[in-house]
Order: sequence, then structure tokens, then C-alpha cells
Amino acid sequence: MLRIHFTADDLARVRVAPTLGPLTEAFLGLHQLTGRNGCPQFRPWRRLFSRTLGDGLRPLASLSPHLDIGTLTKRDTTVEGGLDHLLGTPDRTFRLEVAHIATARTDPRWHTALQQGDLPARRLLADSLAACHDLTVGPHWGRLRARLDAVRAEYGRTLVDGGVEQLLATAHPQRIRWRAPVLEVDYPRDGEVHLEGRGLVLAPVVFLPDPPVLLTDGQDPQAPPTLAIPAVRDVLTAAALWSEEGNGPGRHSLNALLGRTRAAALDAVSAGCTTTELALRLNVSPASASQHATVLRNANLITTQRRGGAVLHTITPLGIDLLNRTTTARAPERATPV
Repeated sequence: MLRIHFTADDLARVRVAPTLGPLTEAFLGLHQLTGRNGCPQFRPWRRLFSRTLGDGLRPLASLSPHLDIGTLTKRDTTVEGGLDHLLGTPDRTFRLEVAHIATARTDPRWHTALQQGDLPARRLLADSLAACHDLTVGPHWGRLRARLDAVRAEYGRTLVDGGVEQLLATAHPQRIRWRAPVLEVDYPRDGEVHLEGRGLVLAPVVFLPDPPVLLTDGQDPQAPPTLAIPAVRDVLTAAALWSEEGNGPGRHSLNALLGRTRAAALDAVSAGCTTTELALRLNVSPASASQHATVLRNANLITTQRRGGAVLHTITPLGIDLLNRTTTARAPERATPV
């Protein structure tokens, strides 16, 4: 068990991160593809891939799962920013991150070049990470980010309604328990962590299996630790994230009925969100998101209520029925060639 000790200052400095970044998710996803014991909730996603992932992923796969990709990419929320951080990591820091990794899959010459600060060797790693992202999470990132936003929004509502201690008690009750002033986390090994005024960051992560993981910044000891918490814990939630059904004939019908953006808005509201959150998920202005929400509300597909200074949108039974009807529509089965 991991025991995280809080002071009053630590409680005041608890916050929720939107994501550990698409590159971290891609690296964790790669481990789910190549590891021997993949989690059940990721099986539908793994079926989308062939057994051979391609030569471009081999450099990164040879370092999985030992590489701390979050430290090298600074957990940037963009692919480009994360790759820039990786390429710009000081040689000493980079050496510390890769020196301890030695597997049978790692090319010894390339591994030595990485430790020596060879830029072409580092570019090969960056290219492999970019290829991993494009293959594993890139095609699904919109839905994955919507899921992360929904979990973060739920954390935020808990924080507003019940305070930080309620958030700590309910973030993942199966694995995390708040026994003031200590947060107990189910962990593979025992440990004691004293935050000492740094606070704690909670971060939902899609491709993280149980239990949660505590991450620290090796380059900045004063930075608050991050407690990464699985955002997908059951097969039904996971299947909806990368199911091809969401892009099938039924979804095209919904797009034709409501318009592509408004159909996406109805999908986003299904997890519950504020107008600001809806705007972020749709990549539109708050005013435009409000207009889309008004049309959906007038059609009785969503309801709106004010909570504090925010406006919270939730889907109605009619909206759920409409989504269910369109996302379960399937194309005719094709004959298998002989």
C-alpha cells in the first residue's frame, strides 16, 4: 500500500490535470499491445491491429515499458510540443532516463548512442513515438479526450460540491481511500510519501490499468507528484471509445439529421458537461457551443441547469434513445472471400 501524507497546504494545492498528454497515452497503449497480459477493457481496441506493428515502432517498443516518456515529453497536451520537449531534453537528463534500460530487444549500438547524446539516435526515438501515436491513439483521440474531459469534469463537480476531501475519497474508491490526513492507494509495494506543501495532481489516464500510479518529476523535486488514475475501468466504457460503430451508417444518419457539429455536441453531452467544456470538445467558441446546446434543448434532447456559476448540460432519455439507435446501426455483413 502507498500512503500519501497531506498537510493543510497540500489539501489547498490539490488540482486535476486534463491529461498526461497524447504521447504518454500512446506509449501506455503500446505496452497494452505488446505486453503479455493485456487488460480486458482494451481487447476490442487491440483487435483493430495486426500482430505485426511495423518496423517504425520497434525502437520505442524495445524500451517499453521502462522508459519514463512523461518526463521526456513534459506530459505536453500536444504531440508537437511533446516531441519538441523530447528532442530538447538535456543530455544528462536523457542519459539518466535511458541508462538503466537494457533489454534483449534493444539495439545496443542505438542504446549507446542515445546515452551519448547522439541527435540522430534521439530523432529515431522521436519518430518512433510519433508513429506510435499515429497508429494507436491518433485515430481515436477525439473520443479519448472527450472521456478524459468527462472524468475531469466529474472531479471538478465533486470538488465544488463536496470539497477536496470528498474528491480524494471518491476519485477511485475501489483503489483509493481517504483517511485524513493520509491518502491510501492500493499499490504493488509499500511506501510512504510526504507531500510537504507541494500538493498533489490527479490525472485521469485512458490506457492505465489498475492500480493508480504515482508519478514524480525527476528533474524538479519541488514539483507536485501526479497520481495517475484509470479513466476506463470496464469493457462497456472502453468499447465505446474506439468502436467503429460510432462512425458507421447510423452515425452518418445522425449527422444528416442534426448536422455534424450538433451530432458531436449531443454525443459530448451524453457524459455531462458545461458550456465551456462543450466548446472545448467541439473546438468552437463558447457562444457557438451555447447555440448548439439551445437547439438540442429545444428539441428535448438535452436539459440544462445552472450549477453555481456554470451551466450544466445533460442528455435526456429521448437523446439517449436517439444516440443508441444511430450508434447500433450496422452495415450489411460482407461475404468472406474464399
